Amino acid sequence: MGFFTKTKPAEVTTPAKDVKVVKKNQGPAPSPTDRNLASVIEGTRVTEKAVSMSERNVYTFIVRRDATKFDVRDAVKEIYKVTPDRVRIVNRAPAKRPSGSKNRLVKVPGQKKAYVYLKKGDTINLV
Repeated sequence: MGFFTKTKPAEVTTPAKDVKVVKKNQGPAPSPTDRNLASVIEGTRVTEKAVSMSERNVYTFIVRRDATKFDVRDAVKEIYKVTPDRVRIVNRAPAKRPSGSKNRLVKVPGQKKAYVYLKKGDTINLV
């Protein structure tokens, strides 16, 4: 019967003729810069600390959870037309904290912040 044998029967193959494979025109290959950089920055973070840091050319943005330093750098270049000197990323993890008079646990969502350092003379008008 041959159901449980270790050898497989030889497959019958026919010799291939000269066949051309025609691919549909899919357009140019995507380059590494083809991405939606406007969606990287979700918004600016306006707090007392952020405002005091903006006087020293450090601006704080809330960015997507999957954004990298390089994505933030490219997005600031494209949107605000300035070149960042340095970008630092801070992850704030989601947590459960007591709230209210009965100390109920409330889920606080996490976020990702980016501190963008600019050279002297460069400014971003956030208003």
